[in-house]
Formats: sequence, structure tokens, C-alpha cells
Amino acid sequence: MINLDYRDSRPIYEQIVEGMKKLILKGVLLPDEQLPSVRSLAMDLSTNPNTVQKSYAELERQGYIYTVKGRGNFVSGDRDLRELMKREIIGSIGTLLKEAADLGFDRSEILSELEDSND
Repeated sequence: MINLDYRDSRPIYEQIVEGMKKLILKGVLLPDEQLPSVRSLAMDLSTNPNTVQKSYAELERQGYIYTVKGRGNFVSGDRDLRELMKREIIGSIGTLLKEAADLGFDRSEILSELEDSND
């Protein structure tokens, strides 16, 4: 489900957050589906339950999940999450293209190379 890379410079909780976001955005985890308990996921990932709890808190803060007291954590049914993520990605790409232009790289050349690398 989620792969942790202990050589990655990002903290474990951020890797869990990113992994869960990908599963939610890809539709692997459906709206209102219950997530594994903190303890269960911590055991599966061989990590501390506090790390998983921190990840769940961040996912809730970002709107990807919600908590029902006494029942657990569930995937948010908000359809705007995909659109929000799409806008974030487009913003990041725009920033990178601007940086490339500032360094003298031709925008169309970069976009062409990106297209070629995805074939």
C-alpha cells in the first residue's frame, strides 16, 4: 500500500501523507472508506504509532480524511481534492518553467523534451 524509503530525506510521516494522498487521488481509497487504525498501519509499516497519528492529523488538516470519534479515520468525500491537487501541480510546473526561462532555457524546447520522455 505505502512504501517507505528510509534513505529519503523527508520525514517518515511526510512519506505516509504523500502515500495516502496518492491512494486517495487515484481512487484506490474511496470516499467514506475507513482507513486502517493507527496501531494497525504502524505495525504494517514498522513505524511508531505516533508517526502514523501525526500523518493522519496532517491528512485531516489538508482535508483528505476526517475522524469520527470512537470509530476511526475515513477518506473525505470531497471531489474538489483532485482539482486542488491538479492546480498545485500546474502551479509547480509553472514555477519550474519560469525558473528555466530565467536561466535562458527555451520553454517550448523543455516542453518538447518532457513530451518525448513520456513516450
